[in-house]
Amino acid sequence: MKKLFTLVALLAMFLGAKAETVVDAEIDFSKYSDISEFKFAGWGASESALARLTIENGCLHFHSEEATDPSWDCQFHPIGGVEVEEGVTYTLHYKVKGTVEQNISALGFNTTPYGQFPITTDWVEGTFDYVATASKGGDILMQCGDYIGDFDIAYLKITHEGKANARPEVWVQQLENGDAEKSWADLGLDGVKFNDQEKNFKICAWGKVKNENMNDDGGWDPVPAQIVEDPDKPGNHVFVVKAALADTEGDASAWDNQFWIQSPKSWKAGTKVRVKFRYKASQEVNTNTQVHKQNPSDYLHWQAVGDVKFTTEWQEFENTFTFDENQAGAWSIAFNLNPEIKTPTEFYFDDLSWEALKLDEGYFVAGSNPDAGIEYDFDNATELIYDEAEGAYVATIGAKDAYVSQVMISTIRGNNSAFKGATIKPKGDVVIGEWLDYSEAASAKILLPGRAIWKVVIDVEYGKILFDFLGGEKIDLLEIKPNPTEVVVKGQERDWLSNGNEEEVGAGEAWDNQFFIVTNRPVKAGEKTIIQFKYKASTDAKVTTQSHELPGNYIHWAAIGDINFTTEWQDFEATFTIPSECNGEPNNADNPTFNKNFRSIAFNMAEIKEACDYEIKDIVWKTEDGTESLIDMEGALNLYVKEGAGTTPYIFGTDHETGIKDVTKSVKVATAKFNLAGQRVSNEYKGVVVDNSGKKYFAK
Repeated sequence: MKKLFTLVALLAMFLGAKAETVVDAEIDFSKYSDISEFKFAGWGASESALARLTIENGCLHFHSEEATDPSWDCQFHPIGGVEVEEGVTYTLHYKVKGTVEQNISALGFNTTPYGQFPITTDWVEGTFDYVATASKGGDILMQCGDYIGDFDIAYLKITHEGKANARPEVWVQQLENGDAEKSWADLGLDGVKFNDQEKNFKICAWGKVKNENMNDDGGWDPVPAQIVEDPDKPGNHVFVVKAALADTEGDASAWDNQFWIQSPKSWKAGTKVRVKFRYKASQEVNTNTQVHKQNPSDYLHWQAVGDVKFTTEWQEFENTFTFDENQAGAWSIAFNLNPEIKTPTEFYFDDLSWEALKLDEGYFVAGSNPDAGIEYDFDNATELIYDEAEGAYVATIGAKDAYVSQVMISTIRGNNSAFKGATIKPKGDVVIGEWLDYSEAASAKILLPGRAIWKVVIDVEYGKILFDFLGGEKIDLLEIKPNPTEVVVKGQERDWLSNGNEEEVGAGEAWDNQFFIVTNRPVKAGEKTIIQFKYKASTDAKVTTQSHELPGNYIHWAAIGDINFTTEWQDFEATFTIPSECNGEPNNADNPTFNKNFRSIAFNMAEIKEACDYEIKDIVWKTEDGTESLIDMEGALNLYVKEGAGTTPYIFGTDHETGIKDVTKSVKVATAKFNLAGQRVSNEYKGVVVDNSGKKYFAK
């Protein structure tokens, strides 16, 4: 009986608790009597959508007598605010009926695949699944500009299969004096200026007013936000920024006047926080938000808590979100107070709250064994305990009846996203009993040479990690070696006359010079791969990447992101999930470029106008489980270059004439514009957008 109990307990530990359905978000439209009462998710709804939406008979009612041009000009977020986890399948539940039988697009940001929301002439209660590919995929976007007629949505709900009795969330307040009831002098911070702020983490609110507190560079610096008595509630104190007129002489910037909610520390990728505050202004005005670094005014990323619309009445704001890799290192949320104001405006804030999910810190190891159906259970990851005799942190993972073949090791436990964002990995393949250097690497899975019980030892002082085999089955991992070929792309100066305008800045194309890594087989959408290489250039240069079929056959603007070359060798490593748009099947009848199999990553090496020599070597491209190299481990048959506008990609090291000739240019649709989730947006969309050529820019 004892042995049986032990087996059951071990399986429960490794397999996790029994699954249960978790409701992430739910909306019953019968609770609303008017559309003004309903709060849309995400950035809300476009004007053309708002003109077509009402609350009628307990439903969200859509009525349209003509299509919009383009069709995605009419779009709205009916449900969202879900902090999703990468790789988890979520289900959208709905009840809907229309006067016309037609599908409309229903998109989950950072999810794959995108779906069609079916509307029929009978009431239908149905479901629709989507997989989160990042931690920002909780808002469902509906695009319905091509629907002419009426439809009603009775309810929407988002669920996923989670663990019963999952670890409860505990939130810890990070701010002091968020209610503004103490003066800065009471906190011993009287007279603190911008450059001293890093020494005074008790400051939770900063303000900046145009042409006040000028600096030597001709700009103006933040100061601790002014604290005044609440004009609506004597005895209560609030923060205020008396924003100056911003659009004088046509030189206005949205950040001329700003307010910051300042946390006392920086935050890693995967960290979950909850921000709350009360707010009002002396006139109605819309503001946008950014994430900043340690010093206010030290910009980090354009995306924070979205736009915040101020009115003359107090409102309450709450947003729970997870910092992604672009926002790692964030300290504060900046409010750009004046993209619209035409007169000086007073902005009031009160009851500032910045809470962080309480997490365990140390070293924690979670194991899995895909062959045995054992999945990672991050909530119950085993803590490594410091052993005086070893002079290191030690833990054992696996059991006789529950062997593991791979592990993830993190410095955080208590939230799956945070665990993945703070992982470490050895530099090189694991060899039993050998010390290896290790480094930080988000979402790093460590493949072990066996299905077994493992002793894990971490020597923090020397940055070393060791794995000892304690019983089980040893296996030989495929030894994947870097391809040593040193590729040199002699990028030519951009073809400035390609569009016939010698004076136009930006003539020529980013793909006038290119490098391609081509796989030995088509790789399916959703497959996770690991790519590594060393790189440098003859001058500092940004390079963008795209997903292609064969070299030159463009499929999708997204690949492994931007790469900043310098004159010194750097190491690149990324886990690359093949985008859903590269699924080898047409998911958009109007755009046949989606009907291709992914085969290559394209590096656009003419983002800068100057000629430049780019060098790349020691390339590894393998499946995430380490069982297959997607390229040859020697030779250049998988490596193509293109040097100059109008030339043809060819195998590096061969004559140009022996290269691929039957390539096609990237298909361009003149009016297409996408957000960072790959979704079409209208010309009025604000934020980072990508045109159909793959070029990114910020639309204001």
